[in-house]
Amino acid sequence: MSVVSSQSLPSDPLTTDYGRLTITMKSMTGFGRGAASGDGFSVGVEVKTVNNRYLDIHLRAPQELNALEMEIRKRVKARLSRGRVDLNISFDRTDAAASYEVNQSVVGAYVDALREIQRQFNLSGDIDVTSIARLPGALSSPRDEFNDEMMDAIEAAIDQALDSLEQMRTAEGAALAEEMRGRLSKIESALPTIESAAAGLGEAYRQRLHKRITELLAREAQTIEVDAGRLAQEVAYLADRSDITEELARLKSHVEQFRDAIGLQDEVGKRLDFLLQEFNREANTVLSKSTEISIKEAALSIKAEVEKLREQVQNVE
Repeated sequence: MSVVSSQSLPSDPLTTDYGRLTITMKSMTGFGRGAASGDGFSVGVEVKTVNNRYLDIHLRAPQELNALEMEIRKRVKARLSRGRVDLNISFDRTDAAASYEVNQSVVGAYVDALREIQRQFNLSGDIDVTSIARLPGALSSPRDEFNDEMMDAIEAAIDQALDSLEQMRTAEGAALAEEMRGRLSKIESALPTIESAAAGLGEAYRQRLHKRITELLAREAQTIEVDAGRLAQEVAYLADRSDITEELARLKSHVEQFRDAIGLQDEVGKRLDFLLQEFNREANTVLSKSTEISIKEAALSIKAEVEKLREQVQNVE
């Protein structure tokens, strides 16, 4: 049996170096091809994957490989965990002496059905032998012609296609990881702005409240002196309602957890998606608690980056 590679693979197709950091995160999008041949046969395999919440395998193969479907699916599941997988397998017999059997009952049923269609719809034309031969189940090769060499070739071609697929998915994952790190840096850069503005909220509330009370009293032409103790209580109440210390701490923690998860040697897509939900929750809380323009603008910029990250995470295994 000979195996023909569709493209040269690196010595380790499952990791890609980006600078000094090894990127192991994988994209769910990729394509791979494999081929093998033996005495009187050839096998071709193509596999394409796109993003999907779960592992969804769609297999297209000749009818004579039906008995191998469960084994083929197990082989794919051992390598992939998420995504829609379209796996196409072609199996051609190149031996001129190879024989085929006519499934007479199947062909007879096809012919009867076609004649019934002609009769019911008053259609003309002849039944073409070539078209009949191409119908599923019309021809079959004897079972004893499917041997261990053929089975080994099919497995080798599938593995080769999956290796090629993994190489592409890993390269895509490295690009996704780098872009995500850029988004995280933008989120991280917005946090000091929020922290700085939040530190001065108490004094800002005191000045604003004092000014408002003074204006109201002046409008009523009254000269009542503002109670400093009462003013302090109101300022403390407003400051407590708008306190975002916990939200800031959680946002910082989420940034670190997200950054660490990107480099894990594991399927991290679901974990990243959960962290993005938490990012969004904290940003919304910051927005609802604060009336400070600079804080709102920073929180909105965080939400914008989170949405961009969400689009990228949907394609992570």
